[in-house]
Amino acid sequence: MIYVEAMAEGLRYDRRMGRTALYRDPAPFRPARAEIQLDGSVVQLAMPDGKQRRLPLDGCAATLADGCFAARGAPRSVARPERRFVRMLILERGDERHVIITPPELGAVAPNVVRLPEAPDDAAIIDGATWDALTDWVMGGGRLTGYSIADLARIAAIASWQFAATLGEVAAERALELVEAARGPLRGVGDLDAVLHPLAAAARQSPRVAHALLAALARAADPGRHQRRA
Repeated sequence: MIYVEAMAEGLRYDRRMGRTALYRDPAPFRPARAEIQLDGSVVQLAMPDGKQRRLPLDGCAATLADGCFAARGAPRSVARPERRFVRMLILERGDERHVIITPPELGAVAPNVVRLPEAPDDAAIIDGATWDALTDWVMGGGRLTGYSIADLARIAAIASWQFAATLGEVAAERALELVEAARGPLRGVGDLDAVLHPLAAAARQSPRVAHALLAALARAADPGRHQRRA
């Protein structure tokens, strides 16, 4: 079970902000990203420094919040750090507290204009689409109920290989149910291909989704298994 919370509505993160005129950036600012694998009830993070973090989701408290990330300059620089606007996913379990944030370079706030909690320096930074998929999973309690095939494809893109295969099998069952429920003479393989199209389209961009697609096709090709599990 994941306990989810949300802080009071305030400033919201908007990726349309892009760069602002608040700071001059002669050099591109792009902090190193962490790599993520979701394995159902566990999030595995590979940090840019090579360290691995294992975050069990079972029993953790999850909170979404607006915040800022201080973009530090050179070690001996006396320039004031830029405070970049981010969205934070905060996972707390016992004495452990982990923060996963959106890319800081997508937004900026002027110093001292607004009061926002500051993300820790060791916060894991992941790309926006990855953050969206992860927060959807975590804030949804880690349950597949109500997920469309397109939703399953988004989660499969950040999943471990084993969990991606599981998601593919779930997608196949959803697709078979939709095909069986369809009315009219147009039924069969063509319908199944159409229903699985979101998974197939995402598979062109992600090896993990491609793995999920293979599992879905193998699952759909065994109608006896579907009948046994029904």
